[in-house]
Amino acid sequence: MSADVLQIIIFIAITTLIGGLTYRRVTRDIAATGAVTSTREEVFLAGKGLSWIVVAGSITLTNLSTDQLVGMNGNQMALLAWWELSAVVGLIILAKVILPVYYRYHCTTTTELLEKRYNDQRIRALIGLLFLLGNLFIFIPAMLYSGSLFIQTMFNVDLPLLLISIAFAIVGSAYAVLGGLRAVAVSDAYSGVLLLTLGALVVVLSLATIDFDFSGIPADRLTMVGDSASPIPWHTLLTGMIFIQIFYWGTNQTITQRAMASPTVEEGQKGVLAAAAIRLMVIPPLVVIPGIVSYKLYGDVGDAAFGMIVRDVLPVWLSGAFAAAIAAAVLTSVNSVLNSSTTLWVCDIHEPFINPKADLRRLNLVITVTFVLIGLAMVPVYTTADSIINLVQELYGLLSMPILSAFIVGLLFRDVAAGAAIAAVVLGVLLYAFFSFVWAPLHYIHMMFFTVLFCVVAALAISRFAFGTSPKFEPAIHIS
Repeated sequence: MSADVLQIIIFIAITTLIGGLTYRRVTRDIAATGAVTSTREEVFLAGKGLSWIVVAGSITLTNLSTDQLVGMNGNQMALLAWWELSAVVGLIILAKVILPVYYRYHCTTTTELLEKRYNDQRIRALIGLLFLLGNLFIFIPAMLYSGSLFIQTMFNVDLPLLLISIAFAIVGSAYAVLGGLRAVAVSDAYSGVLLLTLGALVVVLSLATIDFDFSGIPADRLTMVGDSASPIPWHTLLTGMIFIQIFYWGTNQTITQRAMASPTVEEGQKGVLAAAAIRLMVIPPLVVIPGIVSYKLYGDVGDAAFGMIVRDVLPVWLSGAFAAAIAAAVLTSVNSVLNSSTTLWVCDIHEPFINPKADLRRLNLVITVTFVLIGLAMVPVYTTADSIINLVQELYGLLSMPILSAFIVGLLFRDVAAGAAIAAVVLGVLLYAFFSFVWAPLHYIHMMFFTVLFCVVAALAISRFAFGTSPKFEPAIHIS
């Protein structure tokens, strides 16, 4: 049997095994709880039945996809580990500060909290729409592209990237449509064990390949203190980085939906803190060391680095298993984003403004297929990116900081007019677009910091002077 055939057989076998184990676990849980699979709570919150272990695994794998593994290793420098290390702070803030508020207000979506704090449905719909735009035009195509690039590079196949992306999209959407959040979360947990185990092995074998000797690698590739010309200058850690992490982990539906699907806030908090521990101790080496080693072995090869190093350091039978783990990471991330996108569309837009009595299962299918087609259409755009991870972060700044400002104002103040918060969000998008495409005096992470501050001040000022309200500092949050 040839090496290529063995790789493919192992890849298919493990991928099928994960699917089979997921189906078995989901059907057993539904039978044990008597859940009705067509209800909103089952489709979008897994019947509020996710244990802390599943929450931790699902959060870890939803985030850890090929845009991280391929994109961060593609920079081929240690500095990119700061994305993961600073994420620990964002997860702790989610667990101890923000998550209890979602439970107190009985939220299905993060945007539902905005409706209840501002007492206005329009701001919920606007922010939900912005989240959807980010998922459709940034996250889904970036995940499909980076996953396809890894498979293409690792197996050294001549298949078009778009064709591989279509295969990922079909299987990922099947999870989201057929099993809802429960299937998505369970598959995340199973895939996580495989990916983290084999990822750690790749790190060790990569280091062994160069005899744990980093000589010959430029100092700027090894330092954790970035200068102003680096992807993460050290001073950005003091400004925009923390706001990026609060936004991503605390308000992003794709992440928080898992934490909101536990039976109690305490169970959800345990899962989030466990995910923070994994991110602190396990993830940073996975996203930088293979890339640094590949620089010594192959030179500056960009986003192809991770696939090349995995192909060369793993034995044939394990490379097939690792390809299955990567495929699982792509699938779990894609199906997670699809499930959260459907949740936002149904709860924030379709039911309030189109049809409050829609068939959730049928609507889930229609919306998922539509979103997948849009994501696939955007994949070719990402093939021209110099660095997939830097492009994703920079583009998402258009939406992330304006959205975060609506949450900050809503959580910290009372009597702010929803129209003022909406106006501030729109102005924030325009301001960051100006910083991105016209005039960039500082690093884009700094400009995110100034954007969120501008939006908060603008919302309060517009509410007072244009809407005639008197905003009061009345926090809805406390450390729990």
